Amino acid sequence: VGGRYSVWSAIGLPVAIAVGFDNFEAFLKGAYAMDQHFLKTRLDKNLPVIMGLLGVWYRNALGFSTHAVLPYDQRLSRFSAYLQQQDMESNGKSVTLDGKPVDYSTGPIIWGEPGTNGQHAFYQLIHQGTDVIPVDFLVAAQPHEELPPHHAKLVANCLAQSEALMLGKTKDEVVAELKAQGLDKDRIKALAPHKMFPGNRPSNTIMYPKLTPEILGSLIALYEHKVFVQGTIWGVNSYDQWGVELGKQLAKALLPKVEGKARSDGHDASTKGLLAAFHRMKA
Repeated sequence: VGGRYSVWSAIGLPVAIAVGFDNFEAFLKGAYAMDQHFLKTRLDKNLPVIMGLLGVWYRNALGFSTHAVLPYDQRLSRFSAYLQQQDMESNGKSVTLDGKPVDYSTGPIIWGEPGTNGQHAFYQLIHQGTDVIPVDFLVAAQPHEELPPHHAKLVANCLAQSEALMLGKTKDEVVAELKAQGLDKDRIKALAPHKMFPGNRPSNTIMYPKLTPEILGSLIALYEHKVFVQGTIWGVNSYDQWGVELGKQLAKALLPKVEGKARSDGHDASTKGLLAAFHRMKA
């Protein structure tokens, strides 16, 4: 299988060396538990199936083209990037298993950052932008550090974002709030449209006791199986990645021309122009 599914295999050896074999075995145990949940749990209680179906609904019925993964856990700071490869390399396909072009949308754009970073960056667009962006929040009930007040604030912020996306803020609520602040009618009229939130924006909140190797294994396996569910529904091969090959082939041909060992013949005008610009700037 592709590298995005290989952490469970022998290639996981560097991880085992880095974290210790006991931790790596716990990581595998968590993944196995999710495998068994996916295999044996009835569909209406099956987490990967539910998440996969929601994703297909968002993508194909509602036309949402992106999905944000926002962990409120700094130890998952690279989890969104990990899922980008897992999901987009798996289901970013435009032909079916038998090679026929699809006539529907497939894999969404997966993106995200730790929630504490994102709140002061792109949450504005998620809450009040013109595109609806489904969100997965991830948060631990227990902190790793002995900082209970800090963790309470972290959890409160996570739950607040979920609630805000769901309920929004109506004009009546905004007007009442501004009146209570003593603003006059003209100021309220000017401010109210900017402080309203539409709500009815979808999110999942995945809460776990504490981020341990076992929990991390379960989380990765959860998203792997979700990707499989969606790929099965879309009829694509979630386990190849031919889309990464063309660029590598072209790079091999371009390398001697970048190095100045060959002429730029045989390329389009744009690429020739870029090669010429590169050599001018390099000189």
